[in-house]
Amino acid sequence: METALTKLVGVEHPIVQTGMGWVAGPRLVSGAANAGALGILASATMTVDQLRSAVHEVKSRIPEGTPFGVNLRADAGDAAERAQLIIDEGVRVASFALAPSRELIARLKDAGVVVIPSIGARRHAEKVAAWGADAVIVQGGEGGGHTGDVATTVLLPQVVDAVDIPVVAAGGFSDGRGLVAALSYGAAGIAMGTRFLLTSDSTVPDAVKAEYLKATVKDVTVTTAVDGLPHRMLRTGLVDSLERAGRAGALVRAVRHAAGFRRLSGLSWPQMVRDGLAMKHGRDLSWSQVLLAANTPMLLRASMVEGRTDLGVMASGQVAGVIDDLPSCAELVSRVMAEAQQVLASLHSLRALPPPG
Repeated sequence: METALTKLVGVEHPIVQTGMGWVAGPRLVSGAANAGALGILASATMTVDQLRSAVHEVKSRIPEGTPFGVNLRADAGDAAERAQLIIDEGVRVASFALAPSRELIARLKDAGVVVIPSIGARRHAEKVAAWGADAVIVQGGEGGGHTGDVATTVLLPQVVDAVDIPVVAAGGFSDGRGLVAALSYGAAGIAMGTRFLLTSDSTVPDAVKAEYLKATVKDVTVTTAVDGLPHRMLRTGLVDSLERAGRAGALVRAVRHAAGFRRLSGLSWPQMVRDGLAMKHGRDLSWSQVLLAANTPMLLRASMVEGRTDLGVMASGQVAGVIDDLPSCAELVSRVMAEAQQVLASLHSLRALPPPG
């Protein structure tokens, strides 16, 4: 299936595996890439050296020239260094969870890198398109992690009408029916996070995957208790305790987690404070929330790496409530494309009714 997305990045299928922290490592990314989708490596939870090693590992697992991407935090203090790594390593795509600067977009594009920011509002899509972004991933409120409150079915057509670059739909997608629906809105493909997390190629511990598989749609909630921003995740005892915690308890927990993330990431306290201030800018966040915002990866790591469902945050799209299996990336992508072709064939068989009278 050829779309503006497949032509832009050179993949076989118009499907993107999103860059989920602690989840989108070399095994998952290479699994998605080998299946003909665009795999995106999550770098926010890696040091620069770890990112370089991960890029090399992905390359070792896929045929030479197979496209894949790296997700960057545009507000990170070392974003420029990471962008240069992408350029030096010949990575095809740079994706961003926050809007990159005009200068960073230009630097990457001049080096032949395709720039695809993720956005959650029409005005953000218009801004990055004006700055030269090659495409955008549009995440509706159904999506996991940090999210907005506008449903994909409302946000997607707004963005498609507003920009003249390829638009990839995210938030609520897991099958071929969703792909066809997105295409009907004018999207060039779909991006899936939770659906790829729940594959056999994902390194997320089995106990954590089991929590996702048994979740219903109502078990996926949105809370601001983690870092002050709307965050969609599975409702757990930790989420309940964070929502009940007083300011003093939240601050103690935040400092402890920040110290742990500093040890893992190699960041200094001043760097972490600068990152926290960048997140605080323009938002009404307490200092405990700023610290949590700077080290939310630690809460994700507890579940996604250590398998601690009692102590970790499990970011999740609402679509987790309708997923009940763990296919390989190859099986998943093949299934999505087969379903999409079946739906398209069914739609093609429809005939418009003659006009009345």
